[in-house]
Amino acid sequence: MHVALREIHDSDLPVFFRQMNDPEAVRMAAFTAKDPADWDAFDAHWQRIRSSDDVARTVLADGDVVGSVAVYGEPGEREVTYWIDRAYWGRGIATAALRDLLAEVPERPLYARAAADNEGSLRVLEKCGFRETAQARGYAQARDEEIDEVVLTLEG
Repeated sequence: MHVALREIHDSDLPVFFRQMNDPEAVRMAAFTAKDPADWDAFDAHWQRIRSSDDVARTVLADGDVVGSVAVYGEPGEREVTYWIDRAYWGRGIATAALRDLLAEVPERPLYARAAADNEGSLRVLEKCGFRETAQARGYAQARDEEIDEVVLTLEG
């Protein structure tokens, strides 16, 4: 499967919206929007991202839009995030997409956070060179409770 990144197109947003409303994916991600089904909030979120200094890309697998990957935040505190359609989990797409983004954004350190029980995401981050640097607890909108999370860092 060929994985590639490209600039986000307006036509990608409905695909992202559908992907980010998959109940199983939302539960696994845990730290999501308060109401993933709120199109106006979703659209405003992506408009902010696309007009900022964040680096956000559409993830393509064999030409199909399968998710997004981004680096966001203030310099010195920037984090990575990604979302891959559940139908494509377990195929190495998130790892390939994140590696490509990291090659595009040489800034270090970069940070990541994941629910402690999100083994797939933790594996992706570790394969890309991130190392656990802290543990925390945070409120997970998708689970409506405070959960354990892992903080990871990618050094220079």
